[in-house]
Amino acid sequence: MTRSLSVLTAALAASLALTAAPARADETLVAVAANFTAAAKEIGAAFTEATGHTATFSFGSTGKLYAQIAHGAPFEAFLAADTARPEKAEAEGLGVPGSRFTYAVGRLVLYSTDPALVDDAGAVLERDAFDHLAIANPVTAPYGAAAVEVLEALGLQESLKDRLVQGDTIAQAHQFVITGNAEIGFVALSQVVDDDSGSQWMVPQDLYTPIRQDAILLKTGADNPVAAAFLAFLKGPEATAITARYGYGTE
Repeated sequence: MTRSLSVLTAALAASLALTAAPARADETLVAVAANFTAAAKEIGAAFTEATGHTATFSFGSTGKLYAQIAHGAPFEAFLAADTARPEKAEAEGLGVPGSRFTYAVGRLVLYSTDPALVDDAGAVLERDAFDHLAIANPVTAPYGAAAVEVLEALGLQESLKDRLVQGDTIAQAHQFVITGNAEIGFVALSQVVDDDSGSQWMVPQDLYTPIRQDAILLKTGADNPVAAAFLAFLKGPEATAITARYGYGTE
């Protein structure tokens, strides 16, 4: 092994250690897609109140979280923003077979903090009324991939390509909009479901592939009953009600 490869390996191991330390006996470590941040925190609090156990979350883009899992991060459950990565985890022996299920169906919204900028038909995308349009990275973030699908469906990808600003996650794309670094952006409905101060267009679901978000028990959590208990709680009525309140479809 060369010195440069050794340094890279050590750096990766240190990064993963900082990202997720081993779980305590009454705790489970859960990797969660960034769009589900607020809902997960509320569900986690409800889980603790109901069981006395703790779910500790690490949030990020689905692609980057999967890369961490594949490199040995000690997450015990994975709440993705797509179906592809949990399916891949199961196929590659990282996930417990048969434990995968859809916990939420996401909705994409075009959003601005300006209450007059976005109309209910998304016509602003065809006007010269903005300089920057925020999206999440379409390679690692399913909501970013959905945004690109919308632009392609509307025939606007080429004309708007120079106005795109890209965040690593949907959380960062939302941050670009609320800080004024982008006048508008494609964000998750869950991020703006209670925001009446700006303007938004609920993107028709026939313009993008449904954002089905799957969860899976990882092999690292197979022997931790708290990990299984958290996923069971996620399927239950209390967590499902919280998920729906944040604007997600549920199954």
